[in-house]
Amino acid sequence: MQRRSILWTMFSSIGAASVLAATARPAHAAAVDKAKVAYHLSEQGRVAFVLGNIQSHFEGMGGPDKVKIVLVIHGAALRAFHAGEASQEFSAQVAQLAKTGLEMNACINTMKAQKVELKDLLPGFGVADKGAVVMLADLQSQGYAYLRP
Repeated sequence: MQRRSILWTMFSSIGAASVLAATARPAHAAAVDKAKVAYHLSEQGRVAFVLGNIQSHFEGMGGPDKVKIVLVIHGAALRAFHAGEASQEFSAQVAQLAKTGLEMNACINTMKAQKVELKDLLPGFGVADKGAVVMLADLQSQGYAYLRP
């Protein structure tokens, strides 16, 4: 009889532990208040596509209070964001995304190669002061999902 009691206690404990494990939130989930995504853009021909993806991402996630999106730009793609070369429509689209919460960063190395300063870019830009690829790696180490559409 004592053997049954021991087995019953053991199986009850295992069952309770299984239920608790299945319903418990991971400790890190409580600390995460929104998703984090880093978009990588280097091709000028993909600028409109990537900005469209970012807009859809904000909408699909329920807005900027649900997702933090960082856009890191280098190479030929940065040319599209030069204030003197951007159309009014494009400038308005970028301004709206920035207002929505998009954080935009230009690669310092690309800026030097293109001989542009922050003031030459559309409003809302920051600088990836160690370079775009270093910033992208840093963001990934901070838990950002990496997307290069």
